[in-house]
Amino acid sequence: MSLIIRQLLVGRDIGQTNPAGAQMQNFVYLIGDRDAGECVVVDPAWDIAGIVERAGEEGLTITGALATHYHPDHVGGHIFGIDIEGLAELMAQSPCKVHAHELEVDGIKQVTSLSESDFVRHSGSDKIQVGAIEIELLHTPGHTPGSSCFRVKDNLVAGDTLFLQGCGRVDLPGGDPDEMRRTLTQRLAKLPDDMELYPGHAYGGEHASLEVVRRTNPYFPAQP
Repeated sequence: MSLIIRQLLVGRDIGQTNPAGAQMQNFVYLIGDRDAGECVVVDPAWDIAGIVERAGEEGLTITGALATHYHPDHVGGHIFGIDIEGLAELMAQSPCKVHAHELEVDGIKQVTSLSESDFVRHSGSDKIQVGAIEIELLHTPGHTPGSSCFRVKDNLVAGDTLFLQGCGRVDLPGGDPDEMRRTLTQRLAKLPDDMELYPGHAYGGEHASLEVVRRTNPYFPAQP
């Protein structure tokens, strides 16, 4: 199978010397086509050189970046008095387009200082191609207005929309508890039990089937 999904935990797999990153338990993902030798990186932050190095170890060239939402611990910038590497540093080391939901792009530009020309703006259900692998953007607002999950075959890379335990906060700027409720009970509710969830933080674990998440995460109900 040519699909490859590499889950990189900040503080363990990358950014080993960054205690703030380790404390926040962020995940970065490489999604690629091994046959084509290409990958995209989801939420590149904390250790760009390490991310590029890991892609190279897999024999993959980074051809795009995917952003689940605009918060600096996922795309770089300044938060909690911490300067975080992210998309700006990736553009310098491995220039590529940044794919994000149209409602999220302006926020990403604000925290990263990237230009409009760096982005491809997307709507929900848009498809992104890496080699022969198709990635579907699912618009899942609640944590932020343009929060997105990325569906790749039987896998869901969910950013801060859904964790193994809990879901993204809705008390930050742009958060909306009603939209988060709709996302969890309607937009994601019909996804199959055998789909594997890959969250944006290691809250409750690293990955698990949605069947397990439905049984153990009170924020994510059983299928309707």
